[in-house]
Amino acid sequence: MTRLLVFPLLTGASILLVGNAPPAARSMAPTAPPVAVAPAATRSATVLAAAQPKASAFRPHAPRYRRTSPEASRILSANRAATQEPDARGFLGAVQVYPFVEGAIFHAYTAPGQVTDIALQPGETLGSVASGDTVRWVIGDTSSGSGDAKRTHVLVKPFTSGLSTNLVITTDRRIYYVALTSTARTAMAALSWTYPADQLIALRKAAEQAEAAAPVATGIDVTQLHFNYAISGDQPGWRPTRAFDDGRQTFIEFPADLGTGEAPPLFLVDARGTAQLVNYRVKGRFYVVDRLFDVAELRLGLKHQQVVRIARTADQVSARRAS
Repeated sequence: MTRLLVFPLLTGASILLVGNAPPAARSMAPTAPPVAVAPAATRSATVLAAAQPKASAFRPHAPRYRRTSPEASRILSANRAATQEPDARGFLGAVQVYPFVEGAIFHAYTAPGQVTDIALQPGETLGSVASGDTVRWVIGDTSSGSGDAKRTHVLVKPFTSGLSTNLVITTDRRIYYVALTSTARTAMAALSWTYPADQLIALRKAAEQAEAAAPVATGIDVTQLHFNYAISGDQPGWRPTRAFDDGRQTFIEFPADLGTGEAPPLFLVDARGTAQLVNYRVKGRFYVVDRLFDVAELRLGLKHQQVVRIARTADQVSARRAS
């Protein structure tokens, strides 16, 4: 007798036995209820479906990006904000002229086979040039002119395009930070700087020299100048050298370095010893008081006050009262 036996396995598959099973085999067969066998076509489809991997296995993984640390983000933001890019209004011929700002990064574009000139201030002495990449860049320096007009030039040239590095140029006056980028064909011929801070200092110095050379007052009759003033008291660095008047105004002369430190206010002292602040003008190293006085004091400080007394002598006072 032909029997069709199907044994279910733990894995969900089945073993199919066809034929005349011997009695021993029949007795060993499990007594489980018979299992219906699907047609061959259905079994093949089931096997193929089981062999197919899940659709989720083919889903592409989302790219993983490294998060920038807060410190790196702050540095990148600061560098971007500090970088000065070439401006069409800043070109003088083919030379990009940047206004120099301390701490700024100045961008220079270069190209293979072309030299870009970085011109420093005339009279500026080069200290050193440091580069982040000395293998793929040619960096050198030369000079032009002589004497006070001598000028240092730092020359850069890349070996290929697509490079970027930086330069740190130190001189006897300042430090330059330059970012270098190499392109395929476009290169800046040269770059240089203007120096607004130096120009402001020069203007201030010229104004100070002009003020120092100008007379303290005009229309003074030299024959009417009176120098009979006594200076006494403490010996600070700002102690006046002399005092005089022209009959209308009193002039108090200080050392030339008066403007480098704190200047003392001027008080008039009456016969009862009461001190009162008086108006005066500072003209170079002179205090100009638009009146005459008998006694005045220069006072500076609180706890340890420095006091210098200026007084007209008795004979001068009596002579004026008589006149």
